[in-house]
Amino acid sequence: MSHAVMDKRPVAPRPATLAHARLPRWAPAAIAAGSIALGCGLGLVADWHSKVQWGLVSALLFVLITYVATSRVEGKRQAKDRVATSLVWVSFVLAIVPLVSLAWTTAVRGSKALSGDFLGHSMAGLANTDEGGGVYHAIIGTLEQVGIATLISAPIGLLTAVYLVEYGRGKLARAVTFFVDVMTGIPSIVAGLFILSTWVLTFGMGFSGLAGALALAILMMPVVVRSTEEMLKLVPNELREASLALGVPKWRTILKVVLPTAIGGITTGVMLAVARITGETAPVMLLVFGNAFINNDPFNGAQSSLPLFVFEQYRIGTEASYDRAWAAALVLIAFVMILNLVARGIARWKAPKH
Repeated sequence: MSHAVMDKRPVAPRPATLAHARLPRWAPAAIAAGSIALGCGLGLVADWHSKVQWGLVSALLFVLITYVATSRVEGKRQAKDRVATSLVWVSFVLAIVPLVSLAWTTAVRGSKALSGDFLGHSMAGLANTDEGGGVYHAIIGTLEQVGIATLISAPIGLLTAVYLVEYGRGKLARAVTFFVDVMTGIPSIVAGLFILSTWVLTFGMGFSGLAGALALAILMMPVVVRSTEEMLKLVPNELREASLALGVPKWRTILKVVLPTAIGGITTGVMLAVARITGETAPVMLLVFGNAFINNDPFNGAQSSLPLFVFEQYRIGTEASYDRAWAAALVLIAFVMILNLVARGIARWKAPKH
């Protein structure tokens, strides 16, 4: 009987994993600070008047220094990864700086005229060059016009999305999808001209808040269709099949299963569409026509709105009108921000619980 001969030679230990040299954690911040300092120094030496040039040069230096430092310490492969990350951060900063600057400028300049009297009074009986006045009539006009546009476009957009997702087949569905895509990119002035040529000139209905709401509804409808369509597609097919297997008709399945499941996303899409049309100026200029007095009836007579009020006051060109324009712009931004926060709150509230 042969016995296996065991090798009693000591097994050499495995080599430890090689530790690659890496830049310290504070390196990106230090490179960013040095790039900003170099960019500002070059701007001062070259006498560049635009701070935008300073920022662009600093961003370029940040990417170049990051690549050089990383390639020397960590290698070219890691340097490419660092450069990609740096480009993402630079793009984020370049995108956020104008937004923060705009919000800050609007808040600083708008707070001069913003007060309770400004929110509670109109421009009735006040010359455009005088100080004082308010934006109450424009707030009423914006709320009524946007509300009517929502009442028109939300049901139509919802039903269109339900048709495209649940029933749409063949040429008709493709045609509807094509026209929705076309309407998504339609300029706002075109929607205003369409309502002007039909509702005002052809039918002779006159300028009113309703005319402006019709144009806003045209702009809002494709946004509602697209957002609702995407939310309905996210509903699992298993829910539909389970309901149909129990003998529930398809229309009732859509009404009781599909729509309640997607209601959070649908509501969020509608709110974002409302925020999108709130700041439209061109259709309002053509159809609402502007009014310095309070008009609570959107179906008769000219009205005002916040975007139109900002345009009119800024066009006057006096110091008082500039203050009113900035204050109205601040109110408009606050209104849109509130709508976005409400949309986020509804999305969190209606999100599926795990």
